[in-house]
Amino acid sequence: LDLRVEANLSQDTTTLTMQALALLLLLVPSALCFQPASTAWSRHAVRMSAAETNTVSRRDLFGLGAAVLASASLASPAQAAKYGDYGSGSPEVTEPNAAAVDPEVLKSSEVQESLKAIKGYQTAVNEIQSQLAQNDQLELVPAIRKNFDFSKIRTDLNNVNAALDEDTQRGTDRLIRAVIQDLTELETASALKPGKPRSPRKIAAMNGKLAKLDAAFSDFLKFFAF
Repeated sequence: LDLRVEANLSQDTTTLTMQALALLLLLVPSALCFQPASTAWSRHAVRMSAAETNTVSRRDLFGLGAAVLASASLASPAQAAKYGDYGSGSPEVTEPNAAAVDPEVLKSSEVQESLKAIKGYQTAVNEIQSQLAQNDQLELVPAIRKNFDFSKIRTDLNNVNAALDEDTQRGTDRLIRAVIQDLTELETASALKPGKPRSPRKIAAMNGKLAKLDAAFSDFLKFFAF
């Protein structure tokens, strides 16, 4: 009897062991198949997350750009409304204000001489405008070089500009740069080629530069008209 029981127990143990091995063999392939799928999904999820992050970042940047453009478009009319017609030929120049002028600096002999010279430059611009209106083929380069010494003009403008406070100078500095640039471009546009008349386009460009110079000098001198 004991031998039969022991044989039965041994048989049952063997059967259980075989069943466990069979179950293990069934589970391992499934686990192996499932693992790459899980890894692939995980990597896909990471890629999707990164893509979503990039998309959001680009969307945020475009939104910020649109906001900046909108602010700029709103700011321009506001500035135009504030300054009215003043400075229309010279953008970003503040309105003249007597409080911005240092009277002690303004009445110095050096500044007064430069102020007188600037008024003379504007007069020369007006004379050239008149001459060009009478004869649009007139040789103007000699007159421009005679009346406008660029280094002296810059010195005179800077001397007078020193009588203004720093905030105002940020605007008048732009006027000074515009004057020098327009004078340079006026001389270039005024050059005549032998045997070739000025074209209507070049004449229009010259008139435009002269008008801008006249406006710039006028805007600059208004700061010292109090």
